[in-house]
Amino acid sequence: MLSRIDLRGAALSDLDARGLRATLPRAEFDVEAALDALRPICEHVEHGGEQALLELGEKFDGVRPPSLRVPQEVLDAALADLDPAVRAALEESIRRARLVHSDQRRQTVTTQVAPGGSVTEKWIPVDRVGLYVPGGKAVYPSSVVMNVVPAQLAEVGSIAVASPPQRDNGGYPHPTILAACALLGVDEVYAAGGAQAVAMFAYGARDADGATVCEPATLVTGPGNIYVAAAKRLLKGLIGIDAEAGPTEIAILADGTADPELVAADLISQAEHDELAASVLVTDSTELADAVDVALARRAAATKHHERVDVALRGRQSGTVLVDDVDAGLRVVDAYAAEHLEIQTADAAAVAARVRNAGAIFVGSFAPVSLGDYAAGSNHVLPTGGCACHSSGLSVQSFLRGVHIVDYSRDALAEVADTVVTLANSEDLPAHGEAVTARFEGDR
Repeated sequence: MLSRIDLRGAALSDLDARGLRATLPRAEFDVEAALDALRPICEHVEHGGEQALLELGEKFDGVRPPSLRVPQEVLDAALADLDPAVRAALEESIRRARLVHSDQRRQTVTTQVAPGGSVTEKWIPVDRVGLYVPGGKAVYPSSVVMNVVPAQLAEVGSIAVASPPQRDNGGYPHPTILAACALLGVDEVYAAGGAQAVAMFAYGARDADGATVCEPATLVTGPGNIYVAAAKRLLKGLIGIDAEAGPTEIAILADGTADPELVAADLISQAEHDELAASVLVTDSTELADAVDVALARRAAATKHHERVDVALRGRQSGTVLVDDVDAGLRVVDAYAAEHLEIQTADAAAVAARVRNAGAIFVGSFAPVSLGDYAAGSNHVLPTGGCACHSSGLSVQSFLRGVHIVDYSRDALAEVADTVVTLANSEDLPAHGEAVTARFEGDR
């Protein structure tokens, strides 16, 4: 069912890192092409404020929200009406996420560089974050948890959430998303989706009378479609961003010891997201690859979203990569730098320890990606499109800034003055050195 790329023998050894990346399956995700389409949208929000956002909701989501900001009583009602089993599951997801993310907060550290001279690194939360939660083909209350929990543990003072308006919910975001916000104590929620939501957080929004409806944010985080990613790129600088998230992806490094039914189930779990989702198997076992194809055909036909899954599995972004051994497989998955990487091999923990590039690594048969999506305690907002070779998933650190505080006494500065002057002169910036020597002119 999956297309195959054979990298056994010289086929792999002849490829450098760039050639290998180009050979592997990857979704087409042209953010640059989307910029032209969304630039007028962002400009409309910048100048039109609340009215523009309501109009864009009607245009793109098929419903005009009754109000841009979701009233508190609507949030309260969503939580009151939440299925008790779903509430209990969300509470457990929140509990586990808080356990993991609470250990991520860095401490203020002071380094004594010289007698009387110190540098302190202090971690300061951003002032305000806009958290985006998608609401297209699926509903993602889990993304509320993954965005809000680290922001709260970073002690961000102002947190707002945006999610697309829903025709079936009276023009407000999905009630489960609203309930998750209420459960986490987030009362600032907006019925805005796509690029216009990112623009709202970047520019803020005012009503027709000029009153502020939404304050601008300092940082915007959260996954979304190509237009959300493009809006982040366009507005980066005006706002900070976490990443330009693309279609979701899973890579599984497996050998002949892996269970093909479990491998197939996990590949399908990511293909379920949308037609551009990537499902990639890397294996040294043709027998496993054949068995996975058989299991995929059967399981894909039986799953609820079988049409979406079938398109994703047959797309150019999905496939099986055949390699000579696990060592070669590690080279392939490091080049691919998957958002989610599963290791289903003999001695999976040791193999996982050798991986360098992945958004999150799932070890063995009992750590499927779906565990990380909901209840492992890890974060599921992860780098996509190969960006895991240089970027990290969302964490408490995403909402913090490290600030150096330099504190030197007169004697400490005098002791290093010649060093500063020498380096300043070597760069032909003598005034830099003079800014130091001016402090000691009275000593002559």
